[in-house]
Amino acid sequence: MANSILACMLVLAAVFSAPCGAQAYPSRPIELIVTTTPGTGVDTLARAIGQKLVERWSIGVAVQNRPGAGSIIAAEFVSRAAPNGYTLLMAPTSLITNSVLDRKQSFDPVKNLTPISLLATGTLALVASNDTPAQSLKEFVALAKLKPGTLSYASAGTGSIQHLAFELFKQEAGIDVLHVPYKSSAPAYTDLAAGRLNSMITTINTSIPYVQSGKMKLLGVLSEERSSIHPQTPTFRESGLPKLQLYTWIAMLGPAGLPGEVLRRLNSEVSAVLALADVGDLLAKQGLNPVGGPPSRLAELLKSESVLWQRVVAAAGIKVD
Repeated sequence: MANSILACMLVLAAVFSAPCGAQAYPSRPIELIVTTTPGTGVDTLARAIGQKLVERWSIGVAVQNRPGAGSIIAAEFVSRAAPNGYTLLMAPTSLITNSVLDRKQSFDPVKNLTPISLLATGTLALVASNDTPAQSLKEFVALAKLKPGTLSYASAGTGSIQHLAFELFKQEAGIDVLHVPYKSSAPAYTDLAAGRLNSMITTINTSIPYVQSGKMKLLGVLSEERSSIHPQTPTFRESGLPKLQLYTWIAMLGPAGLPGEVLRRLNSEVSAVLALADVGDLLAKQGLNPVGGPPSRLAELLKSESVLWQRVVAAAGIKVD
C-alpha cells in the first residue's frame, strides 16, 4: 500500500513540475493581434476564426486591435512576443507593402515572423469612368499610349495597394498615367463616378456596386482566373499582360522561431476552420476566397511580394513621408 501511495505521489510530482513547453498546445488563452480597426475585413475574419478555435479547443481567444503604421505596429508587437503560439498576428497585404515603403524601420516581416497560413484572397480590378473613351483593357492601354500623361488614376493614398498595383500596371504596359492620391477609397470612388478621374485599380467587391449601377465600367481583373462576381470581364492575362496577376490577402503569422509542433497544429486547425461553410459564406460577403494550405505557401508569397514591391517602388521612385 505504501509503495502504491509513493508511486502516485511521484507521478503527480512529475506532472506539476513539468515545464510549460511540455504541455499540449494550446493549454491557455490565445491572443490574436489584428493590424486594423474593428469592423474591417481582417478584424471580422479574426473574430470568426477566433470563435471557431474557441469551439474546437475550449480555450479563450482574445482579439486585440493594434492599428497604425500600415500593419507594422501590430507586427512588431507580435515579433517581440514569446514564440509559443499564444500571441498571433492577423494581417493584410499592407504588412509587406508598408515594410518595403518605410526604409527607416528595421522590421522585416519575412525574417521576424513565422508564416502560419494564407487565409483568404481578394480580387483586384481595373475600373474606369464612363467618360473615359475605352471599353476594354486593351483600349485603355492604347489610349494611354496615344495620350501619355493625360489620363489619371486614383488611389487610397501613396503607398496603398491601389497605388502600387497601378504603378506595376504602368511599368508592365509601358504607359504614363497620372496618380491622384486620396486619404481613403470613398472620395476616390465619388470622383471616379462623377468623371473627375479616369481610372482606379481596387477590389472588385467594393467596385461592383458602382459597375452594376452604371456609374463606372469594369475593364479587367488581375486574378489568375475570371472573377465569379463579374465573369464577363477578362483577366489582364487574357488581355495581353500575363505578368499582372495580383490579389489582396489576409494571413496569420506568429513570432519567428515558432515551434514546429505548434505551427503544424495551428495550420491544421485554421485550415479546417476555413473549410467550414459558414466561414466561406462570411468571406464571400466580403468578396474574399478562403485559401489555407501549408505555411510554405504563405512564406513563398511574402518573399515574392517583398521582392516585387521593392522593384516597383524603386522603379517608380515612390517615397512616403
